[in-house]
Amino acid sequence: MNWDAGAVDTLVQRLALPQPVFVTQPNMPDLGDYHRMLEKIWDRKWLTNDGQFHQEFERRLAAQLKVEHINLFCNGALALLVALQALRINSGEVITTPFTFPATPHVLWWNNIRPVFCDIDPVTYNLDPKGIEQHIRPETRAILPVHVFGTPCDVEAIQAIADRHGLQVIYDAAHAFGVRYKGRSITEHGDLSMLSFHATKLFTSIEGGALVSRSDQLRTRINFLKNFGIANEETVIAPGINGKMNEFQAAFGLLQLDMVDAEIARRAKLTQIYRDGLSGLPGITLAKTPPDVEPNYAYFPMLVDEAKYGASRDELHAALKRFNINSRKYFYPLCSHFPCYAALPSARPENLPVAERVASQVLCLPLYGNLADDAAATLCTIVRELHALLKESPHG
Repeated sequence: MNWDAGAVDTLVQRLALPQPVFVTQPNMPDLGDYHRMLEKIWDRKWLTNDGQFHQEFERRLAAQLKVEHINLFCNGALALLVALQALRINSGEVITTPFTFPATPHVLWWNNIRPVFCDIDPVTYNLDPKGIEQHIRPETRAILPVHVFGTPCDVEAIQAIADRHGLQVIYDAAHAFGVRYKGRSITEHGDLSMLSFHATKLFTSIEGGALVSRSDQLRTRINFLKNFGIANEETVIAPGINGKMNEFQAAFGLLQLDMVDAEIARRAKLTQIYRDGLSGLPGITLAKTPPDVEPNYAYFPMLVDEAKYGASRDELHAALKRFNINSRKYFYPLCSHFPCYAALPSARPENLPVAERVASQVLCLPLYGNLADDAAATLCTIVRELHALLKESPHG
């Protein structure tokens, strides 16, 4: 790639956004509304440990997602950590994806479990069911797939494999708040599903997370485990941990529940602007929504094929910064490249060809409700005109 420096400078002068645009931004509730909730916390002097806002948030969240059994957590990573303990998975191996946020394999390591990386599907970027069974050994205890970018995994195929081999399935649904598949919450699949409410997510409680389970019995066990295993003043029944959500997070989450449907609708409109503006551009592949899925529009990933677009993903990523646009290379590098996992046999690049390719090409564009339509449309124009410059350049 060899963009003409003068031509790019001219393009920057014409199209650069006046203020930096980031890949995500939280949709903040009205400060006055939050202040009124804080006043109630001050009056009650109950800051954590299953307070009134916590209980209300848990009830309303279950209703919003249309699920029966849910436990709130202070963050998603601890929720996933506890999920493994709740199912008594604390040794052996668990099959997972390398194309994910580091928390996914990290919680395995913290539970004394060896991650086994399986390649991903080239269309959904999720764990590829066709590759799972070759990794199953006597030490295999479970499968930990991720609904990457909120796109549902092939839940039927994964469950069929798990049933054949007597394995449990825990879904990392950190990206999948509100996603529905065949009319049901995607979190109703598998033995447990984890949601994240981190500040970067579509729905946030500042920090926070949840586990969706299948029974009252499992929900009760999770409640013990997230509160040091304490059953009552004098009884501790398990070696638990402190994963409780406090009242400040719960209050914020309650206000977010009133806003989340509008946030999803707004992101849907921005997603369509991106699709209209980037479709058909050589070297740019846009993710597709599978059939029977109600998406949440949490992310807008695209793949950049250097041979067809004329510039690499890294070059486009750097170029966009000159226009005040901050995109992200989710998820590069692969978790299998981290020094703590790179020596694992399953982490070898030759075993993960699709994941290696996708990680080298993926770029997530800014997507959040407060992003202006004009900014999204201008981004599309920039990506198209940068490609046009490459076609015009004698060095392109």
